[in-house]
Amino acid sequence: MRKLRVFNFITLDGYFEGPNHDISWHRHGTEENEFAAQMLGLGSVLLFGRVTYELMASFWQTPFAIEQTPLIAQAMNSGEKIVFSRTLQRPQWSNTKLVKGDIGEEIRKMKLLPGKDMTLLGSGSVVSQFADQGLIDEYQIMIDPVLLGSGTPICKGIRHRQSLQLTLTRSFRSGSVLLCYQAC
Repeated sequence: MRKLRVFNFITLDGYFEGPNHDISWHRHGTEENEFAAQMLGLGSVLLFGRVTYELMASFWQTPFAIEQTPLIAQAMNSGEKIVFSRTLQRPQWSNTKLVKGDIGEEIRKMKLLPGKDMTLLGSGSVVSQFADQGLIDEYQIMIDPVLLGSGTPICKGIRHRQSLQLTLTRSFRSGSVLLCYQAC
């Protein structure tokens, strides 16, 4: 059975984005970029909500992204992607499938099919929906050493408590800390 993991950056006070979708507080260093390239090298199907998808598509296809982080850009641009959206008409990024229907039901079906594991990047409202439905198998959360005071919490509006088991920790020279949890 395929697994669904979430990979997200958050602030120490629990926000995955600041006001107006601001993520300028998150800065990758060489060590974090090497980790990201290693994770992308595992070949997961990348999942996005529309807002994150449009942000990622507008960045990773640029000459700047390709020049600055070629391994990550290559993996992002060539990898299999799924975007969940009721409003997007047609994906503009290569290798992208658009899912408009009941996203929880779609993930349930995909998890039963053979294939690559799936990794949801960013996409707070999708994370919340999947978490609330108990569909997430693993959470990989990188906490950045910054406090925002306001923004969007990573699991805004979930109604069901879910117990998690810590499986891995890793600290980076930047002060960021990766915490990995499996759903119990």
